[in-house]
Amino acid sequence: MAWYLSYIIIYFTFMFALGVFYFLRVKSSKDYLIAGWNMGFWSIVGTIISTFCGAAVFIGWLGMGFTVGLSGFFQFALPAVFFSILLIVVFAKPLRRQKLFTLADLFSERFGKRTGVIPSVLSAFVYSVPTLALQMVGMTTVFTIAFGMEVNTGLILAFVLILSFTILGGLPATIITDAIQSIIVIVGIIALFIASIIYGGGFGEIISNTPVEYLTPVGPDGLGAVLLFALSVGPFYMIWQSTWQRIFASKTEEVAKSAGVTGFLIAGAISFLPYSIGVIARNYVPSDMDPDLLFSYVTVEMLPPYLGGIVLVGLLAALMTGATSFILQGSSNLTVDLYQHMINPDASEKKMMFASRLTVAIISVLGLLVAFNLTDIVTMYQWALRLSAATLVFPFLAIMFWKRVTRAGVEVSMILALVATLLYPYLNIPIDHTIFGLTISLVSLIVVSLVTSHSKTEQIHAVYWENLASSKRKL
Repeated sequence: MAWYLSYIIIYFTFMFALGVFYFLRVKSSKDYLIAGWNMGFWSIVGTIISTFCGAAVFIGWLGMGFTVGLSGFFQFALPAVFFSILLIVVFAKPLRRQKLFTLADLFSERFGKRTGVIPSVLSAFVYSVPTLALQMVGMTTVFTIAFGMEVNTGLILAFVLILSFTILGGLPATIITDAIQSIIVIVGIIALFIASIIYGGGFGEIISNTPVEYLTPVGPDGLGAVLLFALSVGPFYMIWQSTWQRIFASKTEEVAKSAGVTGFLIAGAISFLPYSIGVIARNYVPSDMDPDLLFSYVTVEMLPPYLGGIVLVGLLAALMTGATSFILQGSSNLTVDLYQHMINPDASEKKMMFASRLTVAIISVLGLLVAFNLTDIVTMYQWALRLSAATLVFPFLAIMFWKRVTRAGVEVSMILALVATLLYPYLNIPIDHTIFGLTISLVSLIVVSLVTSHSKTEQIHAVYWENLASSKRKL
């Protein structure tokens, strides 16, 4: 316990020292929420790695590797990396030129403030709150492993630490600490992977004792199941606001693109390791073990405290950065999209800073309430991704590429897709959940846009093509 306590005290001392530094330095909501659009290459690379490798990677994906094998990587992590890189390669430059705060900002600029409400609410409450809860549960796991702390006590402690750091430093502190924490994350997961191989008897012993279906890309459920699961999570990463925030926070378009691609390539390579650890663990843990408890088991049982402490701090680093990023994502939605756009368009900078920190507290409290009732990490995360993707992916693509899309088309599409996705479990129809929601979204978007006219408040343009034409004119 002494090793664990020493590492954790050193870690949080460092974190809060930086938090206080940025509390004294950050004077505007632009700096607090979007880091003044001024972050460099390695800061963006580090924050992408740290944010991507949160509770889902260390706990959920390790457990997924245990239950379905390496196919979990091809179902979840690889689609997430692919669609994230696709977003960055195709859209980083035109989005960075918009100098926005949130995804909802894009909808509001194109169709008016009312249209931005739905993506804002989805981002703040459907995604940010439950994923924040995942990070709190993950931190509680660390406190339980290290100190035998009771779950509810651990959740409250996690809440206090996360909220305090986020209120202090905002996105600048988050990104700078992320860049440093990414090294801890990488070292921690690699250490656990190497220890797993040694504990499992080496590669040859592991492969000979593991059923082949756990070592193949299609797994025990076959190619169809892998592709359908990939489709249920992958498209979300086109509209994952954490990546959008990193694009906006980059100091140039080139940094947004190059750092984004680099960060996700590294994160993708790292994310293969927890699935591998999960597969290896099948050789030495009970087959009926709760997958969400696997991380704590292998860390405590396999590693000496001086090394296990590094792994635990690596997990804490990933969880802290994920938590602060998700809080600030929700805070940006509530502060900019709802408070500034809908309630007080003339808000002073002092009021914007107050609103920013107040909404950080609101999102944090809601996350804590969800965390008290959270039972299934992977299912909860998949539902958040599915709802967001079905509702927002095609409207986003239409804004970027289709000039003819109308406000009515986008609003009807978002509402119908949201309702259809929520009702799907009760409809008993032979179509995959996500395909059903995306189909409703696409069909309603096209049909309603074609039979309606542009409203007087719309800016009638396709953002991607307009930016492309602007680039050519500059050349």
